[in-house]
Amino acid sequence: MRVEITCLDMSSAELRREAARLKDARAARWLLAIALVDRTHAAEACGMDRQILRDWVYRSSAEGVEGLCSRNSSGRTPLLGPEEKAKIAKLVEAGPDPDKDDVVRWRLWRIDIKIRIEELFGVTLHERTVGTLLSGLGYARLSTRPQHPESDFDTQEDLKKRLRRDARQEPTG
Repeated sequence: MRVEITCLDMSSAELRREAARLKDARAARWLLAIALVDRTHAAEACGMDRQILRDWVYRSSAEGVEGLCSRNSSGRTPLLGPEEKAKIAKLVEAGPDPDKDDVVRWRLWRIDIKIRIEELFGVTLHERTVGTLLSGLGYARLSTRPQHPESDFDTQEDLKKRLRRDARQEPTG
């Protein structure tokens, strides 16, 4: 089947000049191929098959040179939407329920939250993905220094003050 170019605003020479100007290598290659359309081996010369060349000729005819430039895809659809992420943020803020979660704090926070995400939303995520999700929500993996329940804060502060005072005094001898 013969492909007919309907966009005739540029000659072959103008298409080649436009290809030299472009920064997008793929678009430049396609422009050069379109410039060679009247030749029999245009697709082979540019490293593509005839079907791809035909598609790009139609795209160029419909949209001009800009139609040949690479387009960013929107990417994969996220498994969790904004509502689910908001629920996860509330879950992290509230902390674990000792009766339901069998823990008093999120141990290895990604594992526990990964399990809760599976229970709540039926979505299985990798631990690293959960960590990325939590980082995206503004959370960092911090844990407080353990403190004995019977420790006396005032006694500890007095000890710190005394140690600082002793450190500032000149050694004798």
